[in-house]
Amino acid sequence: MLPNGFIQELLSRIDIVEVVGRHVELKRAGSVHKGLCPFHGEKTPSFTVSPSRQTYHCFGCGAHGDAIRFLVESQGLPFMDAVRELAQRAGVDLPANDSSPEEQARAAEQRAKRQTLTDVLTRAAEHYRASLKASPRAIDYLKGRGLSGEIAARFGLGYAGPGWRGLASVFARYDDPLLAEAGLVIVQGDDGEEQKRYDRFRDRVMFPIRSARGEVIGFGGRIIDDGEPKYLNSPETPLFVKGRELYGLFEARAALREAGYALVVEGYMDVVALAQSGFAHAVATLGTACTAEHVAKLFRFTDHVVFSFDGDTAGRRAATRALEAALPHATDLRTVRFLFLPPEHDPDSFVRALGAAAFEQQVNAAVPLSRMLLQTAQEGCDLALAEGRARMLAQAKPLVQALPAGALREQVSSEVAQAAGATGEQLRALWAGGEG
Repeated sequence: MLPNGFIQELLSRIDIVEVVGRHVELKRAGSVHKGLCPFHGEKTPSFTVSPSRQTYHCFGCGAHGDAIRFLVESQGLPFMDAVRELAQRAGVDLPANDSSPEEQARAAEQRAKRQTLTDVLTRAAEHYRASLKASPRAIDYLKGRGLSGEIAARFGLGYAGPGWRGLASVFARYDDPLLAEAGLVIVQGDDGEEQKRYDRFRDRVMFPIRSARGEVIGFGGRIIDDGEPKYLNSPETPLFVKGRELYGLFEARAALREAGYALVVEGYMDVVALAQSGFAHAVATLGTACTAEHVAKLFRFTDHVVFSFDGDTAGRRAATRALEAALPHATDLRTVRFLFLPPEHDPDSFVRALGAAAFEQQVNAAVPLSRMLLQTAQEGCDLALAEGRARMLAQAKPLVQALPAGALREQVSSEVAQAAGATGEQLRALWAGGEG
């Protein structure tokens, strides 16, 4: 807990024009500064920053706040990270907390370790980018996937060569434990024995995974030929937890607000191919099912999320998991929809075969969360039978009750009751009675 008055003291030492000006091109206009709003797409500036009030305000979308809120909303920072960043700029020490000296020292050590790992991964990313420019084979592969040099540069794509110790030319100490801790090098053998070390990523197109702040926290690698595994991800590290991060979120931040929704897909190449086709607001989960943390992170940038899945059985299962993750966050002012492509396509192949306009039509026809919930509850149920209707109600109960209290939950409850041939009152009485 920060003591009372600290936030106001911090804000009084910060120039909001300088903070915002790092991310938005501002021009003085009388007593304020104006620029294009970072929270929605516009061509005429309606975004103002007031030095006297130390606030920003957009007359187009209504975005408003102080320097802390700006960093939280525009950069996706957690509140305390935004406070810490501003305090560092202002030369202000954060108040001592109730932690013991040992706990504070451990926290400082962890922050230093995270920064060191970030530096290691950044150097590796620079090496992979340089290697891509020197590899006609990797360049031809990306061109064959319909990707331009501009898109490759925007996402920082690179190439890991076929050598077993390619990173030895980048890092003076190839045996540095940090390389293994960062997930770049695999170590075989126990401590005290002669250990074998080699690069994790070899002969792969490299997709750097960035945090919402733009720091490299991991990699995905796509094999160029027909080897296995097709995709290889960084292991989880102090920087990288798959269930929290979304590929492409850093690159998509501005486009999310301009498009008005986030498009969640399943693969790195899907994100990059969609960006090439004009869907720069696509992000991807990282080889794992969509989690509640993924959804919460997305809703820091937009109030509308569209999940895209393949239309096969695996895609349907993944959609159910995404539904379950989204339900607790589906407030009355948020929209969640589900898009199912034909079984023979993923987003990458779909836009290459049928074009961006056809994909846009698929997005427009995406299934609303309320309908997806009802369809999920009805799976395996014959509604012509009492047993089927009872089963449907039992399957619907945890889904509906995961929704936040509000109008949407009431509306969905009514639709569930109607599908089961019951009234809303009967449904509430049944569910209030315990198991059912």
